[in-house]
Amino acid sequence: MADLELREVNRRFGTVLAVDRLSLGIAEGELVTLLGASGSGKTTVLRLVAGFLPPTSGQILIGGRDLAGVPPDRRDVGMVFQSYALFPHMTVAENVAFGLERRGRPRDETASRVASALSLVRLEGLDRRYPRELSGGQQQRVALARALVIRPTLLLLDEPMSNLDARLRHEVRLEIRRLQQETRITTLLVTHDQEDALTISDRVAVMDGGRLQQVGTPREVYERPRNRRVAEFVGRISVWPARHVGDHDGLASYIVGDGLEVLASAGPPGDAVAVRPEAVSLGPRPADRPVTVVSADVEYVVFQGESAEIGLRASPNVALTLRLLAGRDPLPAPGDRVLAWWPARHTLTFRADDDS
Repeated sequence: MADLELREVNRRFGTVLAVDRLSLGIAEGELVTLLGASGSGKTTVLRLVAGFLPPTSGQILIGGRDLAGVPPDRRDVGMVFQSYALFPHMTVAENVAFGLERRGRPRDETASRVASALSLVRLEGLDRRYPRELSGGQQQRVALARALVIRPTLLLLDEPMSNLDARLRHEVRLEIRRLQQETRITTLLVTHDQEDALTISDRVAVMDGGRLQQVGTPREVYERPRNRRVAEFVGRISVWPARHVGDHDGLASYIVGDGLEVLASAGPPGDAVAVRPEAVSLGPRPADRPVTVVSADVEYVVFQGESAEIGLRASPNVALTLRLLAGRDPLPAPGDRVLAWWPARHTLTFRADDDS
């Protein structure tokens, strides 16, 4: 039985269908991320599960219990808000204890559980500080401790890293994953940031237009996106309209632009092909495996520290990007003519009707 289950859930706001026939199950101890752009419906789903909104139709169950009509404070759910929602006039310990006090837990038990929760998030010794005296990362951990101290069945995280700088985001990602694995609490996280989703999730559920587009492991969603919408949202990718011209020896042949032949693994024919930047290499083509070869001009080189992004133009209708390790690979310069290639197995194919 799934720890959290959504069955054909719909939510309307007037004439707008914000969540459309969403069905999703999350197993006990699993961390699943709802990933999508603003307006995709992901935050609405979180609010439905938390009980802040009722579904227009469908069922939401936790541990097999139908939550219809159950108020938020009776759902056994812990939630970390995007703004953290800490009480500025309360100390760290008082913030963490708030949920236990509302539940009428004995004072000794509350003190013990608060101390354990602060130890879990590595905030020992900061219990008497106020939120204004903490860094953003520390405030985030206080919010996590407050959600975990009540020992909920389900943890909900609403864009938990959106207010942090790049360095802190990386640290908090690892901290959330450590805490989730240590406590084995079932977790639903909402984010628009693909790196957050790919880094810490057991599975990723990509949403667009109120619908689930794909659910899978981070690697499945990244390497084998179900449609073009998923491919373009999860990571950088070069996509071109294409015409399927035949299959031979396990390979599919497509024509792109003014005549560029692109090879892919044989499968259901599509009307678009794509390749990720990291799959593209520069230099002489290998002779031992089928590859697509492109002669192109370098349009730009963007240094990004450990890597560099290279923009290529093969023809007016065919542009692509590739990524090179800056410390290992020699970088071309704008205006250079280069030979780029990638293995057929890295070519992705899509059909327009898969985007529905």
